[in-house]
Amino acid sequence: MLDTRLYHHLVTWLGQWPTQAALQIVGSERRLRPGWDGAVYPAVGVGTPESTLLSVPPHRVEPVRALADLPLPDLLDKLPGAVGYDGWRAYRAIFRWSTDPAPLADAGEWVPFDDPAVPEWLHPFGGEVLIARDEAGGYLAGVGVKRHDTYGNELSVGTEPAARGKGLARRLVAQAARRVIDEGAVPTYLHAPDNIASAKVAAAAGFPDLGWVSYGVFGPDGP
Repeated sequence: MLDTRLYHHLVTWLGQWPTQAALQIVGSERRLRPGWDGAVYPAVGVGTPESTLLSVPPHRVEPVRALADLPLPDLLDKLPGAVGYDGWRAYRAIFRWSTDPAPLADAGEWVPFDDPAVPEWLHPFGGEVLIARDEAGGYLAGVGVKRHDTYGNELSVGTEPAARGKGLARRLVAQAARRVIDEGAVPTYLHAPDNIASAKVAAAAGFPDLGWVSYGVFGPDGP
C-alpha cells in the first residue's frame, strides 16, 4: 500500500496519481507556477516499474502526447521543445522516499539558510538548513529541503571533499528525514542513475531503491 503522504504529494506535485497506463500525460497548472525555489518546472514525471505519469502545462498536453510512441530516450530528447522550452534539457533520476529512516546518530544542527556558516549552494532552499561543522565551527556538510508541497519534501545533500568518506552525508539525510516526517510530510531523495556515491548515501539513510524514477525539464544551467 502506498504511503498516504506520498500519495498526496504525488497528486499535488503532478496533478494526478496513480496511472494505469504505461505512459500517461496530464496537464497541470502547477507546471505554470513557480516551484520550491521560485523557478518554473514545465515538465515533471514519476515512473514506477509498471507505469509513468508525466505532468506538463495544460496547453502542452497534445504536443507531448504526440511523442508518446517514441522510445523513452527520444521522447526525453524532444520533451523540452514540446513543452515550449527549446534549449533546455530533460533528465531522468532515481526517485526514492522513506517512511522509516535509518536510526543513525544526528550529525548536524538546523540553522537559518543565511547563517554565516552556510555555503552559497544551500541559500536557495530558504528556511532552515541542516549543517555539520568541524571542531572550529567550519562547514563540513549540509542538507537542504526542497519544500515541494505540504506532503512531500525532497532532500539534497552535499559534503566538502575533505569530509567525505566519514558517514556524515547518510547521518544528515536520516536526521533531516526524521524532521520531515515529524512535520507530517514524506521525505524524498533523487539522484542521477550513475551517481553511485549518492545511491549509497540514500540506501544507508533508509531510502530504498524500489525501481521508481523521476523525470523533468531544466534550464541550461539547472538543476
